[in-house]
Amino acid sequence: MQVLAHGGAGEEPTAPRERQGVLDEAVRTGLGETTPLDAVTATVRVLESDPRFNAGVGGTVQSDGIIRTDAGVMTDDRSVGAACSMAGVEHAVSVARVVLDETPHVLVSGEHAVSLAADFGVETDVDLWTDRTRERWDALEDYPEGGPADHLDWIRDRFGGHDTVGAVARDGDLLAAATSTGGRWLALAGRVGDVPQVGSGFYAAPAGAASATGAGEDIARTTLSRRAVRHLEAGHDAASAAELAIDEFAELTGSSAGVIVVDADGGTGSAFNSEAMQTGLASD
Repeated sequence: MQVLAHGGAGEEPTAPRERQGVLDEAVRTGLGETTPLDAVTATVRVLESDPRFNAGVGGTVQSDGIIRTDAGVMTDDRSVGAACSMAGVEHAVSVARVVLDETPHVLVSGEHAVSLAADFGVETDVDLWTDRTRERWDALEDYPEGGPADHLDWIRDRFGGHDTVGAVARDGDLLAAATSTGGRWLALAGRVGDVPQVGSGFYAAPAGAASATGAGEDIARTTLSRRAVRHLEAGHDAASAAELAIDEFAELTGSSAGVIVVDADGGTGSAFNSEAMQTGLASD
């Protein structure tokens, strides 16, 4: 088994050593599972519980003052589950697993996804705020009155951030990918980015699996994870597939992103054009 995880592409993080320790713990946790799908789920759950990462606890705040989480998972046979716009859900990746394992659907959203989570034993009504996000929210000047259309200029001036978390894994002929996020800072309430969109934030196929992080709207426009796996299908190994995908992404968008990749032979690779992207790798 190989398990590779990322902690998000973006600016140089504070406390990088501590973050690296959590990433290393996460992939070791995933390595103890029996299938790649279980491995990526377990790995991402560790990262969702750590406030140093923008997923689960410590997720960013949308324009209405609510933290909403998204996630997606996929296996090499193209089984998919995703869930998005979930308030009070720490382990969005577990809800994505419920969608994959228990429903005939690909993506469930909003309050209905939260209800589905509760029905299958995923904890809801979790306080996802941290001291850091509370201080940043409280420091904002007054939010404009009116409806969403009145807020857009205010949001455009403040919207940003990149980080997500994700993992890919391979064991024999089996592969899986998972990605989870707390979104981008001060996105319009209800915004859904790349993370729960198949081929954008995550993708898996017989040739390999990928998880992306970065400027979510541009990742969705260019289907970055699918692009990386397509390079595997063309005969490239994981390292070159990741580099090619990021080079193309940068040329097409001018934005920053990162991607991690595992191929069907067990090779792993990562690439990014942001200031930093930390990764963790474990293998038996």
